[in-house]
Amino acid sequence: MAQSISFDSSPATPSLGLETKIAAIIQNILTLTLLLLALPINTAIVFIYLVVGAIFRPQTSKTSNPKNILISGGKMTKALQLARSFHAAGHRVVLVETHKYWLTGHRFSQAVDKFYTTPAPQKDPEAYIKALVEIVKRENIDVYIPVTSPVGSYYDSLAKPKLSPHCEVLHFDADITQMLDDKFAMTEKARSLGLSVPKSFKITSGEQVINFDFSGETRKYILKSIPYDSVRRLDLTKLPCATPEETAAFVRNLPISPEKPWIMQEFIPGKEFCTHSTVRDGEIKLHCCCESSAFQVNYENVENPQILEWVKHFVKELKLTGQISFDFIQAEDGKVYAIECNPRTHSAITTFYNHPLVAEAYIGSVTETLQPLPTSKPTYWTYHEIWRLTGIRSFTQLKTWLHNIWRGTDAILKLDDPLPFLMVHHWQIPLLLLNNFRQLKGWTRIDFNIGKLVELGGD
Repeated sequence: MAQSISFDSSPATPSLGLETKIAAIIQNILTLTLLLLALPINTAIVFIYLVVGAIFRPQTSKTSNPKNILISGGKMTKALQLARSFHAAGHRVVLVETHKYWLTGHRFSQAVDKFYTTPAPQKDPEAYIKALVEIVKRENIDVYIPVTSPVGSYYDSLAKPKLSPHCEVLHFDADITQMLDDKFAMTEKARSLGLSVPKSFKITSGEQVINFDFSGETRKYILKSIPYDSVRRLDLTKLPCATPEETAAFVRNLPISPEKPWIMQEFIPGKEFCTHSTVRDGEIKLHCCCESSAFQVNYENVENPQILEWVKHFVKELKLTGQISFDFIQAEDGKVYAIECNPRTHSAITTFYNHPLVAEAYIGSVTETLQPLPTSKPTYWTYHEIWRLTGIRSFTQLKTWLHNIWRGTDAILKLDDPLPFLMVHHWQIPLLLLNNFRQLKGWTRIDFNIGKLVELGGD
């Protein structure tokens, strides 16, 4: 079980209207009540896993060159997955998160040797970088693997020059991160490399959209914020709307400005995919591809050679080293288009939960591109699936749901490491809810995968 050391401060409370406060109180109390009702079942499951796991616990591998690995993003399942992969390969894992998420249930994982918290990088970049350097020195870290939030990717790039004299940093330089994170800049870079991307326009004023001549366009368009927006990113309203007035009303309700630009991107009908790739010197060492959706909580690896070739071309041309994720659309004619890039770890990496060579792909001398094993089951998050169950309205839907549960596996629950499953759902999330209750704040949804409450203007 991890030891914990903190380096930080806490956030301020915004003022809210009376109706909003009452709604927040009700929302938080009801959710806490539901989680309390589920607690005995979860506890029983974890107890059984602890007993069985103690009897059949697998032996940790003995690597000839064990390393000290620092992994950030400790509240997120993808960080837990990497921690488990490195631990299983015989390495020592130190987990880190920002102070707000000191309560992460992943700190109780058998894979985590020590846990630290740091200042939030967007609030105090210098203090964040200083804390990382101190942790790296104190723990004799050999490799730092950032598992960042969308906001945090850039700050880990800023930290890289300070950390590199002490350890390897598997992350992009600041200019590359900025380009990849900018939906429009990435699209233009891919286009310059001869890769397929949708037609796109950078929008710095709503009037650009209102005055845009859609008459010659064969497809609709969608608007996406270039700076990360945890709530509006799910809005896929097609433009133009039925009337110019509706289009204007929709656009004027969006926070578009030169400081917060948006991208107007051609909407290409087809099947959506998401990818994760770990790359070194322009070569893909680890890769997975999954069918995608707006709010992704299920991952199953699929073979898509066209997408793999697209990513290979992109990372080779830019000679990238780090972790990179893409969203793709495969049109009806089979052509693939990259619609977005995220210069960070993707939750699809949970499909590597039973692969023995993940650590080797990150820090070793793997020569081939690793993909999830054929025996890898689709991953899901049980509490998301329970919520989805409430929306089932037919026996056919129920059969499909049961089939998905039967053939898949929970991304957090593991026989030899079950405590995070209890602590994420009945420690981490309840404490976040209690904090919002204390501040009279609401939220739009709970993301058990990322380990947070999704809030307007949140992280």
